[in-house]
Amino acid sequence: MKQALALALSMALAGSMFAQDASVPAKSAKKMKTPSVSSQLSELKEAIEAQQKQLMDLGQQLQSRDQRIQQLEQRLDQSQAAAVQAQAKADAAAAQTVQEDQSVTALKSDVSDLKLNGTNMAQTLQDTQKSLRDQFESPLALHFKGVTITPGGFLAAESVYRNRALGSDINTPFNSINMPNAGANFVSEFYGSGRQSRASMLVEGKLKDVKMSGYYEADFLSAGLTSNNNQSNSYTLRQRQVWGQLASKDWTFTGGQQWSLVTETKKGMDNRTEALPMTIDPQYTVGFSWARQYGVRLVRNFNNHFWLGASLENPQTTFSARNALTNFALGSPGNGGGLYNSGITGVGCTTTATTVNGVTTYTTTCTPSNAANYSFNAMPDFVIKAAAEPGFGHYEAFMILSRYRDRVYPCGATAASGEQAANCNGTQSGLGAYNDSQTAAGLGANARITLAKQIDIGAHFLTGQGMGRYGTGGLPDATVNPDGTLGLIRTTQALATLEWHAKRLDFYLNGGEEYAQKHYRASTIGTNVGYGIPTVNLAGCYTEGYPGLNNGFAFGSGCGADTQRLIEGTMGFWIRLHQGPHGRLQFGPQYSYVARDAWTGTNANSPTGFSAPHGVENMIFTSFRYYLP
Repeated sequence: MKQALALALSMALAGSMFAQDASVPAKSAKKMKTPSVSSQLSELKEAIEAQQKQLMDLGQQLQSRDQRIQQLEQRLDQSQAAAVQAQAKADAAAAQTVQEDQSVTALKSDVSDLKLNGTNMAQTLQDTQKSLRDQFESPLALHFKGVTITPGGFLAAESVYRNRALGSDINTPFNSINMPNAGANFVSEFYGSGRQSRASMLVEGKLKDVKMSGYYEADFLSAGLTSNNNQSNSYTLRQRQVWGQLASKDWTFTGGQQWSLVTETKKGMDNRTEALPMTIDPQYTVGFSWARQYGVRLVRNFNNHFWLGASLENPQTTFSARNALTNFALGSPGNGGGLYNSGITGVGCTTTATTVNGVTTYTTTCTPSNAANYSFNAMPDFVIKAAAEPGFGHYEAFMILSRYRDRVYPCGATAASGEQAANCNGTQSGLGAYNDSQTAAGLGANARITLAKQIDIGAHFLTGQGMGRYGTGGLPDATVNPDGTLGLIRTTQALATLEWHAKRLDFYLNGGEEYAQKHYRASTIGTNVGYGIPTVNLAGCYTEGYPGLNNGFAFGSGCGADTQRLIEGTMGFWIRLHQGPHGRLQFGPQYSYVARDAWTGTNANSPTGFSAPHGVENMIFTSFRYYLP
């Protein structure tokens, strides 16, 4: 390339020189002197040297230009490579920009979520702090070695006014309502009491799929030998409930002193959901079937809609008889050394009217009364129960089986009674004694329906032989026949309840009745023995007897009537003055009307010669309570 350029330049210079020579005018050539050959050669040599020098200069310039072109090409290549790299970077930057845009969008979303989570976390933290503060400052339960301890109960200030005195605290002995003759009917009574104040403790623990629970509950509705109303009112703490429990999803086993399975519950057969009347009276209301006693109970839960349970419970025989002979025994007063109550509660006085030649003479006999009598029981009471909650109401049906027993002494009766056995030779003894047992059964049902989420309607029923002690009224289970064997008394208990629940007010109406059928037999000589005897002289039920030798603290009574039925109507309400984390404060009044009807007996002063005494009691209760939160 360089040589071709140099050759082209040489030819161009030579051509230019020849052109200049040819262009000289002919006239000038003629005039000029023709130079010599040597001078021409010298000039030509000099011209060639000058051209060569020019060629060399041009060559150097071309070389410099080539170098510059090469440098420019290199720079161009570098620029193109840089442009490619720049384009690649631009493409990468564009892709990164898109990705960054997406990342920014996601980041914005994450930031929004974080802000929301932060707000929620702050609220949760505040709630947790409040919850922890509340737990530390006012805990609902205590946690100790893996168990939760929940204290409970209430403090009560209560009073009762009765227009006919009974000599009782706020609990009412319904089967002791006075008949018309009683001197106590002519005076009223007022008692103030804090004895129903209650303390309870629930302990709960978890063992895999089994929940373990223990419950204790007590109040002060008992009396020691030194308890009195004179000054200190030092009444003793008593056991209400003490039981332990194991519960899985479907099975529950409970053992200890608890509400009898007979007692209605609000949820299945769960302990501590008993549907108790809302009364202030701790003896509740006539017609309510219940007991608190030892029991072992097993309950099967079928999908929280149906329950089946069975229990073995502590038995006892309540007994009442007129003209009873000395040919039987079924228990004894309590043995203090055996931890049963052997104290004397008071002296009971009975006035008997005797009329001779138109002159009536009254004789008063006073007998010490044992604090409690205990029957020697053959076996536990057996209760089986079914409960259903089909979605509308709560329904229960149950059966009770009891076994009653006494010891019969054929030679224990006097010869004059006509019931002494023939081989006794007219002598009273324990010869030929034997045990006699009677089996009793009762059937019952409970139902509770809620209307409009505010109104509860309840119905309760129990009937059978030997069921008296399961009723609030305390009617007897059994009496005795002339031969010393036990005679079971058929009883019936029924109760209807109506409750209205508002935000701060609970209103209730109860109406109940308990009935005891008469049971008596005539002895060999024609003397009736048993309960509800129509030949008992009831004249004393209408005549006030005198006190007798009782230091002025007992009214006389000459009424030997047996109760046929008890009827009670109760009305009251509870108003919650405050309810919150600091506890519940409530007040309630209650009015109760009780009637006690006796079986018919003889009465010489009656136009018909017969009469059926009728006793009435009116009671007004008040209660002011503070419940633990």
